[in-house]
Amino acid sequence: MSSVKLSGTATLGDRQVYRLGYGAMQLAGPGVFGPPKDPQTAIRVLQEAVESGVNHIDTSDFYGPHVTNQLIRQALHPYSADLCIVTKVSARRDDKG
Repeated sequence: MSSVKLSGTATLGDRQVYRLGYGAMQLAGPGVFGPPKDPQTAIRVLQEAVESGVNHIDTSDFYGPHVTNQLIRQALHPYSADLCIVTKVSARRDDKG
């Protein structure tokens, strides 16, 4: 049995997800800005996470910006019915951080 399944489940809205998910922030470039150095590796990481049993991915349109959401789409679309992609909204940064 995979570590993901051993982590147990939690209820997220009306879905049951494994407690061990994947945080997509580090898929973007350095400092969470821009594309990764190797987009194909990022895509493989996402695919392998899901293949290992991960059924929820935490992302934000702010990462990149837009980069991680595009990578998730490229790697995993069409999405399986049990995959839960959660995101944050309204993240903004100005020149002061």
